[in-house]
Amino acid sequence: MNLKLAVLFGGKSTEHEISIISAIQAIGYINREKYDIIPVYITKDNDFYVGDSIDKIEEYTHIPELLKKSTKVIFVKDGNKVNLVRYPMKLFGNNVITSVDIAFPIVHGTNVEDGVLTGFLQTLGLPVVGCDVLSSAVGMNKYVMKTVLKDNGISVLDCKCYTWKDYEDKDALIKKIEGSFKYPVIIKPINLGSSIGISKASNIDELSEALELAFEFSRKILVEPAIVKLKEINCSVLGDYEEAEASECEEPINSDEILSFEDKYIGGNGAKGAKSGGAKTGGSKGMASLKRKIPADITDEQRKKIRTMAVEAFKCLGCSGVSRIDFMLDEETGKIYLNEINTIPGSLSFYLWEPLGKKYSQLLDDMIDIAIKQDRENHKLVFSFETNVLEGVKLGGGSKGSKM
Repeated sequence: MNLKLAVLFGGKSTEHEISIISAIQAIGYINREKYDIIPVYITKDNDFYVGDSIDKIEEYTHIPELLKKSTKVIFVKDGNKVNLVRYPMKLFGNNVITSVDIAFPIVHGTNVEDGVLTGFLQTLGLPVVGCDVLSSAVGMNKYVMKTVLKDNGISVLDCKCYTWKDYEDKDALIKKIEGSFKYPVIIKPINLGSSIGISKASNIDELSEALELAFEFSRKILVEPAIVKLKEINCSVLGDYEEAEASECEEPINSDEILSFEDKYIGGNGAKGAKSGGAKTGGSKGMASLKRKIPADITDEQRKKIRTMAVEAFKCLGCSGVSRIDFMLDEETGKIYLNEINTIPGSLSFYLWEPLGKKYSQLLDDMIDIAIKQDRENHKLVFSFETNVLEGVKLGGGSKGSKM
C-alpha cells in the first residue's frame, strides 16, 4: 500500500507564489508508484484546500475561482491517524477526505519555512520532510544563523542587528551604522528570502532609503559590509545530522549588483521545464529559470572548500532533507564567506544535483526516506511518562500562583 503524502505549499508569506511554483514542479516528479500524492494549497489567510485542480499551475491565475471548486479542510488527529477533514463539516455524511501518512512542506519565507508549519504538523504526530523546527527557525533568522556558524568556526561576514526601536531615531541609527562599517553596506530584513527588501548603500542617502525598505518587511534588520568584487556561489546539501553530501556548485548570473527577485524568478526561462500534474508549468520555472554557470567558474580548491563548508554548516545547524547554502567569494582577497542557508530552497535545488547524476525523482525519494528514518528514530525516544505529581495538588487563590 502506498504512503499518503501531503505536499503543502503557499501560505502567508511574501514568497507565496514562488512556493506554488516549487511545489507543483516537485509534484510532477514524485514517484507515484510509491506515494499517493495529496496536494494541499495554503492560502494567504492560512486556510487549507484540496481538490482535483490544486496541482495545476494554470489554475493559480484565478485563485478565487480555484477555491470555489476545491474543498477547504483542516488537519485532525484521530488516534494514531491524521485525517484531512472537510471544514465546515456537513451535518450528515462522511467529512473525512483522506488520511495522511507523511507531510512534505514545500514552502518559502516567514510564517511557513521558519518552522511554524513544521511545528504544527509535528504536533499532529506526522513525519515531516525537511528541517525540524529549530533548524528551520535558525536558518530563517540571518543573525542567529551567523552567530551559531561563527561560534563553530565557519567563516561569515561581521554584522549588526537593529530593530524597529532603533529605527525610531533614524539619524542616530545611521550614525551607529557608519561608526561600525565603511560604505558600501548591505541592508537586509533578518528573516526573508528571495532578495526581498535587500539593498546596497554606498552613501548616507542610499542608507536611509535602504533602512526604510528593509523595515517595511521585518521588525529586525541586518547590516553587513558589502564585498565590492563579489562572486556568488551556491551549493546544495542533502542528508541529515549523521550523513550529508554536497551537490555541484553554481554561479548565479545577476543583472544587478544584488541578485534580485526578478533575476531569480521572472527573468529568463531557459532551464529545463517541469512536469506538473499533467499540465505544463508555463512561465517561470522557479529557481531553475535563473541564469547560471554550472559548474561554477572557480578553482578545484575553491570548489572543494565550498562543498566542505556547506556540509559542515548543514550539520552544524541540524538540518535535514535538502538545503541550499549561498556563499560569497571576495575576488580581491580570495576569502570565502557563508552568506545564508535556504532550508527549503526554490525548486528544491534539483538542478544542482543533476550534474552529479541524481535525477529529481531520486532526490525527492531520498528526502522522503530521510524523514521516514527520522520518524523511526523519534519513536524510540521517551516524550512522556507516568507521574503522580498532580495528586493532591491544591492551587492557591487570587494571583499569587499555586501552592503545593
